[in-house]
Amino acid sequence: MFRRTFWFTTGVAAGVWATTKVNRKLKQLTPESLAATAANKALETGQRLKDRAVGFALDVRDNMAQREAELEEALGIHDSPGLPEPRRLAAIENNRSNPKYIENTTYSYNRNEDH
Repeated sequence: MFRRTFWFTTGVAAGVWATTKVNRKLKQLTPESLAATAANKALETGQRLKDRAVGFALDVRDNMAQREAELEEALGIHDSPGLPEPRRLAAIENNRSNPKYIENTTYSYNRNEDH
């Protein structure tokens, strides 16, 4: 009697366990679940690629600054050259003293006039 009860209970437990496993796997294989899994993996991959790209860019920037400092030291350049003075005022003064256009023209800019 106990043998029959033991094997019956073991069979029921194995059936419940197998049914649960099969149902979980079927839920994982639905189109919605597959799409969600693929989207999550794509997002994770994109984040990893972004992190690697940012890390690479920062490494390049650091090495570029280091190499620039080495070159400045090797060439004896200690100060960066200053920006030139603004030329706007000089250009305006040059236009007034030496005009490149003729002010007394007979050409009319009136577009309503017959030609």
